[in-house]
Amino acid sequence: MSQIAEPPAPKTLRTRDEVPDRYKWDLTRIFPDHAAWKAAYDELSAKVDAFAALRGTLAGGADALLHAYQLSDELGQLAYKVWFFPSLRHDEDQRDNVVGGHRQQVQILFAKWRQAAAWFSPEQLGIPLATVQQWMAERPTLALYRFAIEDLYRQQEHVLDEKGEHLLSLAGRLTSSPYDAYAALSTADMRFPTVTLPSGEELTLSPGQYRGILATNRSQADRGAAWRAFHGVYEADLNTYAALYDGVLQRDWFLAQARGFGSTLEAALHGDNIPTSVVENLIQAGRAGVAPLQRYHQLRKRALGLEHYYSYDTTIPVVSDDRRYAYDDVLDWLVASVAPLGEAYQSELSGAVRGGYLDVYENVGKQSGAYSAGVYGVHPYVLMNYNDTLDAVFTLAHEMGHSMHTLLAHRHQPFVYAGYTIFVAEVPSTLNEALFLEFMLGRAQDAKERVVLLQHAIDEIVGTFYTQVMFADFELQAHRLVEQGHPITAESLSDLYMSVLRAYNGDAVEYEAPARASWARISHFFASPYYVYQYATCYASTAQLVGRITGGNTADREQYLDLLKAGGSDHPMALLQRAGVDLGRPETVQAVVTQFDTLVSRLEAELAALGAV
Repeated sequence: MSQIAEPPAPKTLRTRDEVPDRYKWDLTRIFPDHAAWKAAYDELSAKVDAFAALRGTLAGGADALLHAYQLSDELGQLAYKVWFFPSLRHDEDQRDNVVGGHRQQVQILFAKWRQAAAWFSPEQLGIPLATVQQWMAERPTLALYRFAIEDLYRQQEHVLDEKGEHLLSLAGRLTSSPYDAYAALSTADMRFPTVTLPSGEELTLSPGQYRGILATNRSQADRGAAWRAFHGVYEADLNTYAALYDGVLQRDWFLAQARGFGSTLEAALHGDNIPTSVVENLIQAGRAGVAPLQRYHQLRKRALGLEHYYSYDTTIPVVSDDRRYAYDDVLDWLVASVAPLGEAYQSELSGAVRGGYLDVYENVGKQSGAYSAGVYGVHPYVLMNYNDTLDAVFTLAHEMGHSMHTLLAHRHQPFVYAGYTIFVAEVPSTLNEALFLEFMLGRAQDAKERVVLLQHAIDEIVGTFYTQVMFADFELQAHRLVEQGHPITAESLSDLYMSVLRAYNGDAVEYEAPARASWARISHFFASPYYVYQYATCYASTAQLVGRITGGNTADREQYLDLLKAGGSDHPMALLQRAGVDLGRPETVQAVVTQFDTLVSRLEAELAALGAV
C-alpha cells in the first residue's frame, strides 16, 4: 500500500520530533536501548583485553594463528554495532552532548584496541611466509584468510617493529582530532546566517536551504546574496580552518615518514596496491581535458542570459522548471530504473527503501549531506536531507547504490572480506545514478524535461569527474607543500585553491573574493585525504560498465554483480579488471571527456530547438 506523500520540507527547520516516524531510520535493530549497547560495549572491551593476551602465541602453530584471526573477526563484527549505534544517533542531532559523549567513549575504546593489537602484525611477520603457507595448507579454516595474510606480507617493509607499532597506536586518538574539530566547527557549533534576500525572502541558510537556493532560485541577485552570506561564515574562521587543515597535512606526512614512504600519496595508495601514477595521470588527463568544461560554462552563461557568470550560477538549471519530486513517488521510479541489474536486485532494493533503512528529511541539529553506513550484522543505514529537488533524487539513487553494494558484499563474503575499498565503492553508486538518468530520460514528456535531465547528466560529470579531479589536484599540491617544508596558512591555501579553480574553469567563470575560502567547505579534505580522486576513477569505470550492462548481455550483468559480491576479497584494481575495467589505460579516463563533450553538444542542440540560446 502506498503511503501519503510527505509535503515539501518547510523553510523553517523542523525539530526531529516533528518529522513523521516513517521517514526516520530504525536504530533499535542495532540495539533496542542504551542498556543493550552498554552491555555490548563492555563485551567489546573484554574482547580487546582477550586479544592483547594472545601476544606471544602466534608462533605456536596454525591453531594459534587461526584463533587470533577469528577473535579479530569477532571484535570487528561487534565494533560495527557498538560504534554506529551512538554515531548514527549523534548525526540525528549533533547538539546532543550525551550521545556525543557515548560516541567519544567508543573512540577511546577503539584507541585502546589499536594499542592492544599493535603487536599482531610485527609478530606474525616474524614467522616466515613459507611456514604460514604450510599452516594454511594443513588448515582449510585458516586458508580462508589467505588473501589478508599474504597482503600483510606484501606490505611488510612498511610495518614497524612491535615497539614502533605500539607508539603509533598511542597516537590513534590524536589523528582524528583535526576532523573532529572541523566537524564541531562546521556543524555542531556553526551559526548559520539568517538573511533577507533582495527578493524580500528571509530564511536561515542551513546547508540544505543554501543548496536549495543555488539549485532553484532564478534570481542571480538572490543566489549571490545567499552565496556571500554562507561563505562569509567560513571566511570569518578561515585561520582556524587553515590550522585544522595544516594538522591534517602534518599528520599525513608524519605517518607516511614513520612507515618509510616517500610521499603521502604513496602511503595513501599502498594499502590498496594502487600505483601513484593512477592519481598523477588522472590529474594530468583532467587538466588536459578542460576545454569541454569551459565550453559548457560559456553555453550556460548564454542560456541564462547573464552578463557576468559567477560560481553561484553554476548549479541553477539553464531553463526554468519548477518540478518537485515527492520522496514517496521517487521510490517506485528508483526500483524500476535498476531493471538491467535483474529482478533479484530490484526486489532487494525495493525492500531496502521501504524498510527503516533511511533517515529522509533535514531537522534541527542533523548532520548535513548524505551517506550510507553499513552496519555489519544488521543492514546499511542511509542519511539523507531530502528536499524534493532533482539533485536530492539522484543523491538517493547514489546512496542506495552504496547500500546495495554493502548488502551483497556482507551476504557473500566472510567478515574479513565483507568491507570494500573506497576505490571500488563509488562504482555502484554512480552506476545506479546513470541507470536512473536513462530511466528518467525514457519517461521524459517534453523537450524542457530532456534539457533538465541532460543538464543533470552533464552536471554529474562536472561534480563527479572534473570537480573531484580538481579537489584531488588541490590536496595533492597541499600535501606536497608540507612534504617540501613550506608553511601552511589561510593565505597560501586560498592562493592554491584559486590557482586550481582557474586552471580548470579558465575565464569561463568569474569569482568574487569569498571564493578563495571555498576550500574550507570541503569536508573530505579534513575527513579523508586522498579520497576524492576515486570518485573520478569510479566514474570512468561506470562509463564503461553501464554500456555493457544496458546492452542486455546477461554475462556482463553477472560480471558486475560479482564485483559487488566480491567485497574486499582482492585488490580493487584486480576486482575491476575482472569486471572488464582497466584504469591503468589512459583511454579509460579520456572516454569521460569525450562523453562530456558529446553531451554538451546535445544540450546545445536541444536549447537551440527551444530558442533558449
